Amino acid sequence: MILYHGSYLEIDEPDLKHSRPNVDFGKGFYTTPLREQAVKWCGKFKRRGRDAFISIYEFDEGAFDQLKVLRFDSYSEEWLDFILTCRSGNDASDYDIVIGGVANDKVFNTVELYFEGLIDKTEAIKRLRFEKPNLQVCFRTSKALGDYLHFQRSEQI
Repeated sequence: MILYHGSYLEIDEPDLKHSRPNVDFGKGFYTTPLREQAVKWCGKFKRRGRDAFISIYEFDEGAFDQLKVLRFDSYSEEWLDFILTCRSGNDASDYDIVIGGVANDKVFNTVELYFEGLIDKTEAIKRLRFEKPNLQVCFRTSKALGDYLHFQRSEQI
């Protein structure tokens, strides 16, 4: 499977030390199988006058049999609970890879409404189901990155 990562530089050796905590699926290296989504991620760098690159990787799907993988096939109550746990800094899970939808700005607004008690979980899930499909693959361990994600090339956007 081909995966993409959007950044202000080519990343031929992904690592975890540059990862931010308290994001959708916790600290990790985020990729997507959707090239268009990676291009969109590059937009924030271009808007700031910086270079933008899509790094392209081959993902060895043998990881699914060898590693601890959590997959969310849709925006669900379980997905929302996991996002809330990770974004609040309370994730203690040991998943190597987490796959699922992105909590973009519109999604995050829904999450914030839920956090503030203005909507319940059922309403939050209902709103999330209308989002444009997107997908992120988060590599959370060095083993997952080193053994299963292989740099192919990069493209300047």
